[in-house]
Amino acid sequence: MEICYLIAFPDTDDGKAPPPEQFKGLKDAPYFQPIYIELVTLGEETLLIEGYAVSVTRQLYDGRVQMVECHFDLRDPFAASVLQDRTKLQLALQTRFIPETYRRNGLFEEYTTLLIQNAKPTPDQWIKRNALALANFIRSQREVFDQEEINEILASRSRYSAKELTLVDWEGAIIIAPNADYRSDVALLKIGNYQLLRYRMLDRSIEEMLDKINEAFFQEKRRPRATRGMIRQITEHRLEVMLGFERAEQNMLLIGDWYTAKLYEVIQNEFYLKDWKESVRSKLDNLEKIVETIKDNFSLSFESLMERLQMLGWVLLLIGYIYLYLLDAGWIILP
Repeated sequence: MEICYLIAFPDTDDGKAPPPEQFKGLKDAPYFQPIYIELVTLGEETLLIEGYAVSVTRQLYDGRVQMVECHFDLRDPFAASVLQDRTKLQLALQTRFIPETYRRNGLFEEYTTLLIQNAKPTPDQWIKRNALALANFIRSQREVFDQEEINEILASRSRYSAKELTLVDWEGAIIIAPNADYRSDVALLKIGNYQLLRYRMLDRSIEEMLDKINEAFFQEKRRPRATRGMIRQITEHRLEVMLGFERAEQNMLLIGDWYTAKLYEVIQNEFYLKDWKESVRSKLDNLEKIVETIKDNFSLSFESLMERLQMLGWVLLLIGYIYLYLLDAGWIILP
């Protein structure tokens, strides 16, 4: 059986990329296009890893996220010994493609999809007959799930026809297509993983900005004084994050057929994309309030300083006036 293993991580290559392409589909719609997503293919190759021939396609999404699509065959993907081999193979692929920084901090996504051509007598009956094995495959576990957990894992399904079905879970998917028509469904799963990683990247960027604000303005008594340059830097970073959020939100819009919209709705629900969106939006709102408070306080402090300087100037002017008066009155005699 064929396995599609996806890896998504932030792109660190600033080199010039080829021109963007269009997302292609093979079902009724001649194409579907995620609005505002620029897709660039970086390369294709076949590698021998852990004894398996792996077909690899690397793509760049919006110049921000690299998506590595890996295809390989497993004779019996449900066997316990094969699970070990699959785990070793996937770890080797992560080591090869994901930069060490992101492997350490966990800022990447991985997703495994089982591609099935023959599911008899019907896709739903085939899933029911292999329910436990499929649940273990999707969650990459050897433990025995109870029936309620199995039903939860295998619940989210989208059907294109009586013989074509895609099952989506948080950690993996099953695509059943008699004509090996997997590409459009895999493309949607890639977009979902890209979307999830973008929200995670934005969330981490906001957290880093909040840490920076806390360290600069609130943490230490000997902290450096607030400067216009620092506030401008924080404001520019906030604006960059807000623009990234708006772009990520626009990317969720799709042009395509009814099946594309239906399947992507399932993917959004399983990946909790709407929850991530609301979480990031809430943090952005809080960040905006914090930045505005800092700007207002800094403005008040600056105005207070100017008032003190103005008062000091008036005092010096008064002292000078008294000195001249006393000098003119003869009370002060210069040597």
